[in-house]
Amino acid sequence: MIVIILAAGRGTRLGKPFPKTLTNLKDGKSILLHQLDGLYKYIRRDNIFVVVGYKKELIKQVFPDLHYINNDRYNVTNTSQSLLIALNQFPKKDILWLNGDIVYDHRVIKRLISTPNSSMAVNTAKVGDEEVKYRTNKSGYIIEISKEVKKPEGESVGIHKIPANEVPILIKYLSVCKDQDYFEKGLEMAIQNGLKVTPIDISDLNCIEIDFPEDLDAANNMIDDKGIIKDLR
Repeated sequence: MIVIILAAGRGTRLGKPFPKTLTNLKDGKSILLHQLDGLYKYIRRDNIFVVVGYKKELIKQVFPDLHYINNDRYNVTNTSQSLLIALNQFPKKDILWLNGDIVYDHRVIKRLISTPNSSMAVNTAKVGDEEVKYRTNKSGYIIEISKEVKKPEGESVGIHKIPANEVPILIKYLSVCKDQDYFEKGLEMAIQNGLKVTPIDISDLNCIEIDFPEDLDAANNMIDDKGIIKDLR
């Protein structure tokens, strides 16, 4: 399985003068290092690729041993194009992808890779107005995923998995996305044209996407004195 971390954007809402994924938490570890610590429990280091753009040299200096994919148009594109660039390099591989600003309990990764089909980690315990939401059909598959979903069942946390045989359909619909579309737009179009995606409930585990300073505060509250993400109990 190939892991793709989407970290090309500027992260302007957090207001840092460097890539958001390099933001340190209270234990001194960056968001990206926390992500890698969780991934290394299940994924080989050589199978992890980071899509970079904004001030990419800073990320490469801190993590010189990682594999990188460049989105040279990061300043005029969004995550749909970053994911497309990466998938085009691995059209015949199982893929797990995630946004580069998520802090999570490593068991979120375990749950996704344990499922055989396309899947999406979701939180059913809360639904934020500005978050990406979803809705399923009677068979339990996702039929809508966007910020505008009516009567949502929960929110996506930004971590997804797709098996190799279904990567081509996702590539097809990411290819028709506009530059500023999020990858969820391409995913929703693929779903409308036959891709079956199962929501995987991770509401019992700590997981947060860091967009604003208050999200960073919440992420710090998730970490204990030893730098370990706490259980939700």
